[in-house]
Amino acid sequence: MSGEIAIVLGSGLGGLADRLEVEQEWGFEEIGLPCSKVKGHAGRMLYGKLLGVHVWMMKGRVHVYEGHSAQAVTSGVRWLHEQGVGRFLLTNAAGTLNERYAPGTWMMLDDHLNLTGTSPLEGGPNFFDMSDVYTKCWRDKVKIAADGMGMTLHEGVYAGLRGPQYETPAEIRMLRHLGADAVGMSTVLEAIQARALGCEVLAFSCLTNWAAGMGEAELAHAEVIETGLAAASPMMDLIDRIIAL
Repeated sequence: MSGEIAIVLGSGLGGLADRLEVEQEWGFEEIGLPCSKVKGHAGRMLYGKLLGVHVWMMKGRVHVYEGHSAQAVTSGVRWLHEQGVGRFLLTNAAGTLNERYAPGTWMMLDDHLNLTGTSPLEGGPNFFDMSDVYTKCWRDKVKIAADGMGMTLHEGVYAGLRGPQYETPAEIRMLRHLGADAVGMSTVLEAIQARALGCEVLAFSCLTNWAAGMGEAELAHAEVIETGLAAASPMMDLIDRIIAL
């Protein structure tokens, strides 16, 4: 593996940046990136050391559902690649569709369904192989690390939808039939862009709630953030191990 590592922090996961010994920091607008208006997405780019290793952190992201294009959504990935980043660790908050994957746990993505209806590669014959979007050799090492620390780390398929509305029970039944284990509104476009740039990619979903029709509670963004905060601790420990791989 080559190049520095960048960690993209999703909804409610911004606290992961507290471990970073920050050397430089920019607001998204300072470096020409679009800013999110969604709670839990601070819109800051950080550079510093984590356990003695230089790491980039993208604190927050923008989404297609905010009215941004796929190119705008992935502009942070391209900017980080220009700074020398060759490895991306993406995080998100997601609803769980798998009855064996309880809310409050984490899932490592081994594949995805891009159901956003768009791509950052639009505009030309930009054909890239997506057989190994989430780098298998890297995932294998992470599974060993998670096992070593006794962390429950599921693995599965993430369905990326456009949003911003949550899915209906019928849509969730469809996604389960298609083989999805979790559903959210981010990550897939960033992963596509990173792979097209030749970068290695890992991605993790914090499973914050049962998807529509699978639980009693009404879906709410506040619950997503609250569960993400509560589940952050084991992921912070795992990230410490990942950067040392």
